[in-house]
Amino acid sequence: MGEWGDPALVEHPDDAERNAATRAYLAQLLDSGCTRPAWCLVAEDGDGRLTGSVVLWTLPGQEVPLALVLFEAPRDAPETAAALLDAAAATARELGATELEHVVDSPAQAPQFQRNPEDRGELLRASGFGVIRDGRRFVHRAPGAPGALPADDPRLTFRSLAELGPGPFVEALAELLADTADARLAADVRQHGARRAAELLFEETAELKHEPGWWELGYAADGTVAVISLPAENPAVAVIGFVGVVPAHRGQGYATSVVVRGTRVLAAAGATEIRGDCDAANVAMARAFARAGYVNFADRLEFSRAL
Repeated sequence: MGEWGDPALVEHPDDAERNAATRAYLAQLLDSGCTRPAWCLVAEDGDGRLTGSVVLWTLPGQEVPLALVLFEAPRDAPETAAALLDAAAATARELGATELEHVVDSPAQAPQFQRNPEDRGELLRASGFGVIRDGRRFVHRAPGAPGALPADDPRLTFRSLAELGPGPFVEALAELLADTADARLAADVRQHGARRAAELLFEETAELKHEPGWWELGYAADGTVAVISLPAENPAVAVIGFVGVVPAHRGQGYATSVVVRGTRVLAAAGATEIRGDCDAANVAMARAFARAGYVNFADRLEFSRAL
């Protein structure tokens, strides 16, 4: 087991697209500070050839790993996979992490191209990872093109974080999370309570690049908060971030309205591609993405391991 000193990866024969994408992704992670050479672990055979890899990942500027990416191991050598995952967990623990996450997309997507997702899931489960969310991924390309998006919902009046400050946003999140269809968020509520889970969600989302004017609460005609929209940018692409409808206003079509609003904000900021996701059980939000012009391009299992 060793570390990388330069951006090199396990090469897959006859898979040039995957090889090029993963090399470019690792270079981007190193350049952006999402990883560093000491966080890049490899397994080698007796002849010094790379047989497996795993890379710890965090948000730019942070020092504690949050997840692992670029996990590769021979399908016929589960012991190599276990050793890599254990080494990544030990390194992350030494750096202050208390849990480590990993996502598996199906079908395989750039830049990681995770072939054989079922096998990957078995390897993760065998190493102490459990599924915390069965998600659906959506994308909207060219959102700023003429006619790409409907107009804002005239029933809603939007006010931004720059105007309101964080307090009303956390309050709206707490109300929303008290009755959520998202398995991961529901688990946070069980662990921390709705108010603290809302604070953590707000803080986590705030770590993504955003402008205070992008984040908005949408008020219904009676003056109560109906929706919350937290669009942002991660190191790779613009994202819807978090959107939701408070329980008292559900069933009125506001889910589509808030996805459209976040999309319009990001498109106005120059985004040419926007991604979003939701729990598979959140059927209303999945429909909202589709009605706002998004395409479900992949499914995503989110795994986590306590350290």
